[in-house]
Amino acid sequence: MRVIVCKDYNEMSEKAFEVMKDVITKNPKAVLGLATGSSPEGLYKCMVRDHEENGTSYQDITTYNLDEYVGLPKNHPESYYTFMHKNLFDHIDIKEENTHLPSGSTQEEADTYEKQWDAVTCDLQLLGIGRNGHIGFNEPGTPFAQTTHIVDLTPSTIEANSRFFDHDINKVPKQAISMGIGSILKAKKILLVASGAEKADAVKAMIEGPATESCPASALQKHDDVVVVLDQAAAAGLDR
Repeated sequence: MRVIVCKDYNEMSEKAFEVMKDVITKNPKAVLGLATGSSPEGLYKCMVRDHEENGTSYQDITTYNLDEYVGLPKNHPESYYTFMHKNLFDHIDIKEENTHLPSGSTQEEADTYEKQWDAVTCDLQLLGIGRNGHIGFNEPGTPFAQTTHIVDLTPSTIEANSRFFDHDINKVPKQAISMGIGSILKAKKILLVASGAEKADAVKAMIEGPATESCPASALQKHDDVVVVLDQAAAAGLDR
């Protein structure tokens, strides 16, 4: 696990973009696993700027997203479908048919998405990390071998996401469909970005704690190629 500590969010985003750009440059037909949330937004802005200024093309890139809320229509302003189009897809030359997000509310639909994921080789999986160490919507206690599944969101995750729903936890979906930890670990390379003091405990547990289901992100210790890009606040708890 290679850990890069940056001074702030903007530098973190730029450094993460360098990792992403290297993969795309070496393989213009790369398969990317993508994430939503505030952590990767800066990285996506770097990708859009690079596309506009340098002409980096995504025409032959294929993407698979980690997760989506259960019960929100595609066009809902807080759906991850909307997030990805607003922050990335609408501003680069990627083909709509090459973008994939999980959807549905049944395990059968989750299994269908897992089969699509199994049919490709992911060159780079992008991740954020939750305050409780979750990756995707894999909450503490999720088995490391878990594949795509329907998740009941924990109260802490619902509370954290309420900022996107007028700070009203009653508006936050209570379930999500998410790639499992086992799904994530299939990627050839993993890039995790984290910023802010509220992520420091989870980052420390991921990197320096034991690999345990109580911190889902600690499963990344079992992967051969992980790059973690942090700002100073998120890295504050690290001993080394």
